[in-house]
Amino acid sequence: MAVGPRKLQLSGLVQREGRITAKVAKKTELTSQKLTSLIRKNVDISNTTLITDEYKGYLGIQKLMAHKVVVHKVWYVDGDAHTDTIESFWALLKRGIVCQYHKVSLQYLPKYIDEFSYRWNYRKNSDLFAYTLQRAVEVY
Repeated sequence: MAVGPRKLQLSGLVQREGRITAKVAKKTELTSQKLTSLIRKNVDISNTTLITDEYKGYLGIQKLMAHKVVVHKVWYVDGDAHTDTIESFWALLKRGIVCQYHKVSLQYLPKYIDEFSYRWNYRKNSDLFAYTLQRAVEVY
């Protein structure tokens, strides 16, 4: 998902039924070498199949781990191969920004992404508000 100046992108990793890690990234951070490093740090490469879109930065990742590519110009789903989980997160983020906050500056965009990532990661908590307050009080 492109943001503001064309030199910025949103970058994210999500585990199916699991947690998300998302951030604003400079296009220079989305090279094949840097993406491979990011994946090595955050993914159990021996026990995971990486599913991505056709972005060129993922070329060569199949040498490192199992990798399936969703070619959106041709198809969106092939069995369990889809990018719907991360696309769902981006849709929630966009809807939250447009409908709830109306406008977000690039300066504070990382904070909004952190907020929506937190909500996503604790979405199964039945009382997230109380949980968040409890965590805030325990800090002090």
